[in-house]
Order: sequence, then structure tokens, then C-alpha cells
Amino acid sequence: MLAHWTLAAVHLLALSLGFWAVLSRGTAFRRLATGTGEARSVLIADNLWGVSAVILLITGGMRAFGGYEKGTDYYLHQPLFHLKMTLFVLILLLEVAPMITLIKWRTSRARGAAINTGRAALFARISHIEGLLVLLMVVAATGMARGVTFG
Repeated sequence: MLAHWTLAAVHLLALSLGFWAVLSRGTAFRRLATGTGEARSVLIADNLWGVSAVILLITGGMRAFGGYEKGTDYYLHQPLFHLKMTLFVLILLLEVAPMITLIKWRTSRARGAAINTGRAALFARISHIEGLLVLLMVVAATGMARGVTFG
């Protein structure tokens, strides 16, 4: 029971961190686009977003498929789980362009070269959309936890 509780708590804490980090990254991108921010703030928030994503993947996988919660069969037959995974895939797809760009920024900074901030405003919007998708995942998860079904 303690392992279940700990895993759920770590998962929820990572979710909170991720939500805050992706919104912070979006705000940092927006400030950078308007000339009032710095790349360092974007990169720090992005690091936290990435750490939370890894924790969420590990704890979520353990909870859904590792025998810690309701069981794999429950999740695979739960429409809200499919919605949650669809939202997750959308986040991953939206994350491709910012991730590639931020890897390039890190490489450029390490070499002492300038970074291209031309798409910062776009990445701010993407980050905030990802934050909304995270919130929708929470709504789906609370429905799953309560056994909500359709049909």
C-alpha cells in the first residue's frame, strides 16, 4: 500500500512540476520574443519540464502496467485512458520543434555562438497549449480514478 501511495504522490508532484515548468517556459519564451527576457530562463524551465516528463513516464508506466493500480486490462479498456494517451501524443508532437531548437540553443551557447530566437513567440504559444493539454489530461485522469465510463 505504501508503494502505491508513494508512486501516486511522486506522479502527481511531477505533474504539478511539469505544468508549472511548461507554463514558465512559455512565459520565458514570450519575454525573450519581446526583448525583456533571456535564453537562460527558457532553458532552466525546459530542463524542469524534461525532468518532470521523465518522472511522469516512469511513474505512469509503473502505475498503468506495473501492477500498482487497477491493472493493465482496466486501463486498456478505459476510454478516458485512451483520451489521456492521445493528449500525451499531441504534447509529444507539439514538443518536437521546441525540443530541437532548444538542443541547438544549448549547442550554440556551449560554443559561445549566438542563438536564433526568431521563433520564441511561436514556442511560447506551443508551451501554453501544452499546458492546456496537461490540464485536460488531469481531467481525464480524475474521471479514470472515479471509474467514469461512456456507453
